This record gives sequence, structure tokens and C-alpha cells, in this order.
Amino acid sequence: MSKPGFDYIFYGTECDVAEVEQLMDHLWDANQRLEDAGRRQTPLCIWGRHGIGKTDLVAAMAERRGASFVSIAPAQFEEMGDLMGMPVVVGDGEATRMAPPDWVPREEGPGVLLIDDVNRADDRILRGLMQLFQNYELAGWKLPKRWQIVMTANPDGGDYSVTPMDDAMLTRMMHVTMRFDAKRWAAWAERTEVDPRGVSFVLTYPEAVTGERTTPRSLVQFFDRIAEIDDLEAKLDLVTVLGESCLDKGTVASFLSFVQHGLGDLIAPEDILAGAKVVGARLERMMKHEPPRIDLLSAVCTRLALHLGRRTKALPKKELDALREFLTHELLPEDMRLALAQELGTLPSKLGLQKLFGDPKLARLLLALKAGA
Repeated sequence: MSKPGFDYIFYGTECDVAEVEQLMDHLWDANQRLEDAGRRQTPLCIWGRHGIGKTDLVAAMAERRGASFVSIAPAQFEEMGDLMGMPVVVGDGEATRMAPPDWVPREEGPGVLLIDDVNRADDRILRGLMQLFQNYELAGWKLPKRWQIVMTANPDGGDYSVTPMDDAMLTRMMHVTMRFDAKRWAAWAERTEVDPRGVSFVLTYPEAVTGERTTPRSLVQFFDRIAEIDDLEAKLDLVTVLGESCLDKGTVASFLSFVQHGLGDLIAPEDILAGAKVVGARLERMMKHEPPRIDLLSAVCTRLALHLGRRTKALPKKELDALREFLTHELLPEDMRLALAQELGTLPSKLGLQKLFGDPKLARLLLALKAGA
């Protein structure tokens, strides 16, 4: 998201998290084939605004691949020795060689070397990295076999304190720009037990996520600090102070409005699966509101699908019955009913949801909706 007065410069196609993951996996395999054939690998640079999860995405890929992971921040390098290493005398003094810095991997991979915020390094260090980008080596040392290089970078042309990269440097790497995806972030947040009220807020107001100080990273900081406040509305002053300590004022205002006018109508996935009486009452309040709170209901459905996606065992009959009741509720808009059913249909068969879709009433309803779509 660009801010007024700035013309940010990104490189590569703008992609969501899943698309960047797919690209990294493809390049990993392609680079490995090239290395095995004695040809050059090409590193990847992931561009994007601060705090959207670029670094975490690379670390997660290494973990998923069972690979070693080393991260360096060249902005912290003050001397070329931090990058190149230091000379040591060999033999009887007839020569010297470069002893690599301690961050350089020594063992054969698979492994990932992340050069984080690469364009925050000063120009001298950045120029010193060029040989590493092209040959996976620097004077006196080289990366072990089966190591990949991935970089992250903030955009040029704006208010970031970055060093522009010239064409000679840019052409030594491949590029992609990562954008924030609320649903993908919510899936991660559910897995890592971020405060569910925060997850619902992001799903309801995804436009409030990216700003000068508001990023997915700073939002998690905020949500972690309010997690132990049971009644947010009763402590709005404290919530405001906590919010403005790390977020833009506009985001804080949106969150306060969400607390006062939406939070009480949210339905937890656990309540839906338990068949709680509160479900029908809150659905009625959302849909009879002027205008109807479709945004809140969409967040409810997304969290329900994410919650079920984390389950590892078949749903018991009681939960299947409650889920069927929710899907067939007369107040659930038809497009949302169909979208939720289609998303549930992609979940693992071990959950036993095929029993749900075998229900004649629900099957006829969904068939009619598909026919009319």
C-alpha cells in the first residue's frame, strides 16, 4: 500500500503469501537441479512493506523443508571484514587466506541463508555482496553445497532508509513482491493462538492493517498485550493507550469502534460447534442491523473454517449436527452459505465432513445454490 506523496518501487509480480511460498518451493528445486548439473543458482529477493511477515515466511520454509537456517542483517555490518572475513597467515608466512566470519555455514545443506533487509546495508557492503549473489562465494570462502540464498527488501522511492540497487545488482537475483493477505495471516494467527478478538478484527477490517506504524507485526504486539483483558469495553482507556503505543491512530479508532459496536455480536467457532443458544440470537442481531453486518458474519465464517482446518480428528455427531444447523440457518446469506460449504469441502476427509454433505436437506440446498450461481 503506497502512502500519499510516495511512489514506492517494487520488483517482480505482486503475490500473496501462498503464491510466494509456491515460488520459493519451485526455485528451491530448480536451484538444486542447477547446482547438481554444475550450473549457477539464482537467489530470490522478496520485496514488501515492513512487518508483513517476509522474514517469518522464509524461516517457515526452511523448517518445512527440514533445512538449516542462518539469518544475517547486513545493515549491522560496519566493516568489510564482517562480510568477507579476516586474513590469516598460512604455511610459513608465504601467503594469507580469508577466514570466513562465524555466521558462514560450514556444513553441507540443505540450508537457507537469509540476507534480511538487504538494501538497508550501506553501499560498500551491498557492493561487496554482489559476488555472493552471483557465485554463492566471496573471496576466500564459499557456501557449502545445497544451500539457498533468499533476501528480503523494503521498497525504494519512499520514506524507507534504503540503499538503491543498480541494474548490475538487480539482475543477479530473481524478484517477487509480497502483499498482505488477511485470510492467510488469520490462519497463521489461529495456529499461534493470537487473541481471537484480534483475528476477528483483522478479518473484519483488513484495510486497517497496513499503515505507517500499523503492520501485521505491530498488530500482534498489540493483541498480545490485550489478551488478558477480558472486558475490553470496560477498559477502553487502557486499550487506547496500548493501541496508540504501537499502532496508527486510525487503526486504534477502528478497533475501538469494533469493540463497542461489533465485538459483542461475534460468534466463536466453539459456540457454533457446541450448538450454543447464543448463535441464533447473534445471527439475528447481525442480519437485522441496518445495514446488515455482513463483514462480521464473513469473519465468523472464516474463523469457523480455519478452526476446523486445525482439527485432527473426526467431528463427533453433536458437532456435525450443530454445524449442519448453522449452514442451513435461514439468516445465513446464500452466497456465504455456498462459499462456506465449498471451503469446508476442501478440508481433510478425516474430519468426517462428508457425513455433513450427505444430509439430504443440505445437499438439496447447496445444489440449488450452485445451479443459481
